[in-house]
Amino acid sequence: MRTINLLCIFVFTAALMILPACDIHEEKSANGESKNVDIQTPVGNLHVGNDVDVRDAGLSVYPGARLKPKSDDKDNDSANLSISTEAFGLKVVALEYFSDDSADKITAYYRDQLKKYGTVIDCHTEKHGNSVNVHSDDKSNKSGPVSCDSPNTGNVLELKVGTEDNQHVVSIEPQGKGTDFSLVYVRLRGKQGDI
Repeated sequence: MRTINLLCIFVFTAALMILPACDIHEEKSANGESKNVDIQTPVGNLHVGNDVDVRDAGLSVYPGARLKPKSDDKDNDSANLSISTEAFGLKVVALEYFSDDSADKITAYYRDQLKKYGTVIDCHTEKHGNSVNVHSDDKSNKSGPVSCDSPNTGNVLELKVGTEDNQHVVSIEPQGKGTDFSLVYVRLRGKQGDI
């Protein structure tokens, strides 16, 4: 996720430098908070919002799970980000849920769902989203299979499938008598292809 954050900052900064040529549209919720922001520039487009549909992640919601509500110290736990330029594109869809069921049940459900995208690997990390890596340079093997990062330890299980440039991740963390889990889809493209 750190690579995604840096990439977003770079694109946003570039968009600000050519602000006079930008078309900015902001959609607000009923209580006045920003819901979605679209920026169109001569060099590309940026969409940031919480207008997330679980179908965009390519997975279904575990039966009985509930979206995690917005907490006082952070924004909504759902995100929809798209960056599209001639040089590259990035699409990230992320949703966070809570279920009263055990982590084992959630794991079995999503392991079965993820199989349609290829071989599922198990990774371990300290917190949600730590092992979602996207490499935007042409030297990396973007079409290579996803892998776990070192040290691959922690109490959060991440089920990963796909390639570096097209991956699905389900992050599962036991919480008391229930389970927090995140559904993440990341798609990256270079000069060729669509997001």
